[in-house]
Amino acid sequence: MNTDMDGGNTMAGNPIHGGGPRWSRWRIARWSIPALLLLVPLVAMQVSDEWNWTPRDFVFIGTILYGAVFTYELVARKAVTTAYRAAVGVAVVTAVLLLWVNGAVGIIGDGPVNLMYFGVPAIGIAGAFIASLEPRGMAWALFAMALAQMLVPVIALVVWNPPFDPGVLPVFILNGVFAGLWLTSAGLFRRATPRAHVASPA
Repeated sequence: MNTDMDGGNTMAGNPIHGGGPRWSRWRIARWSIPALLLLVPLVAMQVSDEWNWTPRDFVFIGTILYGAVFTYELVARKAVTTAYRAAVGVAVVTAVLLLWVNGAVGIIGDGPVNLMYFGVPAIGIAGAFIASLEPRGMAWALFAMALAQMLVPVIALVVWNPPFDPGVLPVFILNGVFAGLWLTSAGLFRRATPRAHVASPA
């Protein structure tokens, strides 16, 4: 028997029975981590000129981080298996990394073409609503996000042909990494899909 991170007990791959304290140590940690991450650039700015964040930067990153925690908790309420929680966690962390990297330096140079990447999590949000957060539908939504992730550099290359910095191959590799994370989440959602029970012959 495994113990769920929020205090509930689970059997591997089986529904969670019971629930943990409303504010378990894991939940406190989730809401504390964004503040600790924001302290890193704040402290670094006091000791190094390499860091030069504006209040707008802190608001932008803070919104992403706390939005990710809120999204995780909102969606994870639907969780009936540890696989579902893991799938939500991978998807949320991947979305944070995508928005952070794209907002900080841009994945395809620093041009407006990078705005297309905001469409990837938008597809996930739309898919989650359509699927009503059910595991099978969520898996399809994550597959769609992986496809959209790889289509962005293809569309950019064919339609706009912007300067690919640091190069076409590295850009496609980086997009492949993100697509792989989306597919990992999709696989976990598929694992969380309830299996149909087949009656044994008499």
